[in-house]
Amino acid sequence: MSTLLSPRLWAALAVVMLTISAATVLYAQEESPAETPAAEAATEAPAESAEAAETPPAEPTFGFNKDDASLSVALDTIWVMIAGFLVMWMQAGFALVEIGLTRAKNSVNILMKNLLDYCFGSFAFWAVGFGLMFSTGNAFMGDSGFFLNETFETVDGAEVSNFASLSWTSVPLDAKFFFQLVFAATAATIVSGAMAERTKFTSYMLYSIIISTIIYPISGHWIWGGGWLAARGFWDFAGSTVVHSVGAWLALVGAFVLGPRTGKYSADGKARAIPGHNLVLVGLGVFILWLGWFGFNPGSTMAADAVSVAKITIVTNIAGAAGAIAALCTAKVMFKKWEGTMALNGALAGLVSITAPCAWVSMPSAAIIGAIGGVLVVLAVVFIDHVLKIDDPVGAVSVHGVCGAWGTLSLGLFSAGTGEASPLPGLFMGGGAEQLVNQAIGVGAVFGWCIVTGAICFYGLKYTVGLRVSPEEEAEGLDYGEHGNEAYHGFQFHSEVA
Repeated sequence: MSTLLSPRLWAALAVVMLTISAATVLYAQEESPAETPAAEAATEAPAESAEAAETPPAEPTFGFNKDDASLSVALDTIWVMIAGFLVMWMQAGFALVEIGLTRAKNSVNILMKNLLDYCFGSFAFWAVGFGLMFSTGNAFMGDSGFFLNETFETVDGAEVSNFASLSWTSVPLDAKFFFQLVFAATAATIVSGAMAERTKFTSYMLYSIIISTIIYPISGHWIWGGGWLAARGFWDFAGSTVVHSVGAWLALVGAFVLGPRTGKYSADGKARAIPGHNLVLVGLGVFILWLGWFGFNPGSTMAADAVSVAKITIVTNIAGAAGAIAALCTAKVMFKKWEGTMALNGALAGLVSITAPCAWVSMPSAAIIGAIGGVLVVLAVVFIDHVLKIDDPVGAVSVHGVCGAWGTLSLGLFSAGTGEASPLPGLFMGGGAEQLVNQAIGVGAVFGWCIVTGAICFYGLKYTVGLRVSPEEEAEGLDYGEHGNEAYHGFQFHSEVA
């Protein structure tokens, strides 16, 4: 207390305050143009000198003029690239979800698949896929633009690009390509989860290349490349069908051709649970995927449109939340437990469901769409596992296929579009059934395409290079047999099925 009342302390504080006050006054005098000699001289200078004095130094433009339309293009491009980075990061989320839902002895194998989906996809989509998907071509597929080669022709006195199907966005071609590339890689990655723990790595690499080069781009052309489904009035804003269902229907065929994991079904055909080894990784993966969806859906505007980006973000978010809650409650009713894996897949189910209609539905509609997706995913997992007896270790077909189809159809029910560069109003929004019919035709056409091409691909691999590892390698784990690695070196695990 005596220190606080010390005269020396108060004197020091007084000196500091006087110093600050004096400095403030001097600074104000220096900054006041009316009171400085420089300002007085400026008033007496000739007009030309005054104009020169008033002209500020040129600001750096960093490639665009802030008063020019190129600023809008630059902002659009930055947004599209950031959204693309988020979608690319979803590969990490898929890897964690798949690794956590499978056994420890196959972790490295799954990680390598997710890595190489993106690596091979980068080359395949650049060389062939992007051209097949987005060049003008015909109603079925594009026929130019390979290796990202843009050409122009004169139509009615105007230069028209062979990538005219993407002319609605102003961003550079390189940005368009990158954003679409990460979507293509996502479609290929979905397949890996359903075929996990028993697929030969060589075969996996081959079918990943085939998907990114041919299967995904051609059906994508029908919808996003100006093909026959687009002409018919089928809409899919961010890919419930274009991306998610394509990957899932191919996964369905692949898992069927490959057969179940050893020990999955008993002699009488009853399904046996083969638990994943780390649900913490699954949870982290779902959060990464949820974050990535904020690039997936809002990024599909391919423009920094503040209103649209914000609207799509919040409807995407509410659908994911509704899906998780609905799946959790459905699992509680069916299994008498608040089942964690169902809740996590429910979040993904809600996000997949809202991906097609996210630009044209309200918040209440999005919550309903997501909640129905959450219920469907639980029912679909049980149906595929116990009735169809197709072994899908991560529920990829249920999440991405069933809920992708539901989300695409939901657009025909809940769309608030006007029909002018948007879908028609949905059946529950005062419209007729026309949009719903168009959506159903698109879902059916893409399903048929994937079943046929998937069967050709997977049976072709099965009877040539082989599709499945040996029983001994499956029992040992693909990490060591295919890669010579262990994800958890030195750890001892409980005995596992197979």
